[in-house]
Amino acid sequence: MDRVERVVVADNGSTDRSFDAATKHADGSPRPKIEVVHEPRRGYGSACLAALARLRATGPPDVVAFLDGDFSDHPDELPLVLAPIERGDADFVVGSRRLGHAERGALLPQARFGNALATALMRLLTGFRYTDLGPFRAIRWNALERLAMRDADFGWTCEMQMKAIGAGLRIAEVPVSYRRRVGVSKIAGTVTGTVRAGIKILWWVLRHAAAARRRG
Repeated sequence: MDRVERVVVADNGSTDRSFDAATKHADGSPRPKIEVVHEPRRGYGSACLAALARLRATGPPDVVAFLDGDFSDHPDELPLVLAPIERGDADFVVGSRRLGHAERGALLPQARFGNALATALMRLLTGFRYTDLGPFRAIRWNALERLAMRDADFGWTCEMQMKAIGAGLRIAEVPVSYRRRVGVSKIAGTVTGTVRAGIKILWWVLRHAAAARRRG
């Protein structure tokens, strides 16, 4: 983790005292600097947007990485995700759970099906092959700003990947590990969440397919 200079923890409406726990760990953290952002609006994208707003206001980094705070992603694999960017081979890197190792039960059947369907549709419509919509990813800050991210909930990862194709970014995937998360997923863990996420992901794919196809 020597490459990490700042850690921004975004909490949006949790009811399990996550904000208090994160703030406790942030107090007096020497390196990396830990910052806690409270975002009252629910939604995965809302949390990401709040964290990015903090970075934008206080001096953005050269590269920003995203990973879930539910124990499912492996922070120790961050060097693997950053490597293609550090080598100058990529602007945007997706950590692929399909190329790596997912602990048994970590990816629910509906999540596997949704990922397979979305990536197949993206390849069909754009010609670009992704294997996963995994949350563990890294991107150059200037490239991220060009994408003008705005999705506030389930479509965040798909929006970024579709816009990255359309913007002509150099994209890479690397294998990452994935554990069973702590708690119940608001997306894959419920029927309503699964349906809503599926609809939003398909919407983003179809919305940006033409632009991505022109650049792909």
